Amino acid sequence: MTGRPVSPPTLLGAAEIRTLAAGLDLRPTKQKGQNFVIDGNTVRKIVAESGITSDDVVVEVGPGLGSLTLALLAVARRVVALEIDPLLAHALPATIAAHAPDQVGAFEVVLADALRIAEIPGPPPTALVANLPYNVSVPVLLHLLALLPSLERGLVMVQAEVADRLAASPGSKVYGVPSVKAAWYADVRRAGAIGRNVFWPAPNVDSGLVAWTRREPPATTATREQVFAVVDAAFAHRRKALRPSLRELAGSAEAAEAALERAGIDPMTRGEQLRIDDFVRIAEGLDASRATEAP
Repeated sequence: MTGRPVSPPTLLGAAEIRTLAAGLDLRPTKQKGQNFVIDGNTVRKIVAESGITSDDVVVEVGPGLGSLTLALLAVARRVVALEIDPLLAHALPATIAAHAPDQVGAFEVVLADALRIAEIPGPPPTALVANLPYNVSVPVLLHLLALLPSLERGLVMVQAEVADRLAASPGSKVYGVPSVKAAWYADVRRAGAIGRNVFWPAPNVDSGLVAWTRREPPATTATREQVFAVVDAAFAHRRKALRPSLRELAGSAEAAEAALERAGIDPMTRGEQLRIDDFVRIAEGLDASRATEAP
């Protein structure tokens, strides 16, 4: 005897989204970065581009009313949604039960701030797929990459300008701190654009998709915190060369120059010209300089 065939989730359209919002007396706010996707084709595109399979345990950030969540449940083994808004977090299970009754057991919502969460319940997540709140997209992405080493890949929707920064290469005008820090964890690429008309309310910025694949961080004697401190200092004043930019971090311009020379990098180079491996060597050079100066 065979069981009842599993039915795929039914996705939300514009009418369903507005009905759900009205039932909650919800007025989306810019402060919370609430722009809900109202187009089924868009969430299908995001899931397809993410490359997730039935083996994946997916973390979603900011599920909102459940548009992307339902599309993820059509494919993933399990979806854990992190929602900061209590109203939305409490309403989401009923939406999943109504639109994806056969996937209820594969879903869990966690009422939490993704920037401050310290653990994810259940089996280790393997993928991050999310329409990230645009006002905190980079900090959230970097926090979860650091917190969850089990994440193998992901796809996030962010402001187009931020997507460009995350995927930028050295020498680009938009290459900066997000580009370098993301490269510590993963190979990052631009994965498409999303129009404004697929959101409610429509944002006043364009959106972009960023895909990433985890790779081992650079082999180094320096800590991630030491390397990231160098990155922050190098880009604090984009037009400055590394020697003056790293002066405060190193303790003096001379110490900064010695560390750069030890790393094999011209002290007059700018941060925007360096790769993550270069910043690693600088951090090691600074550490070695401090060691030689210690009594």
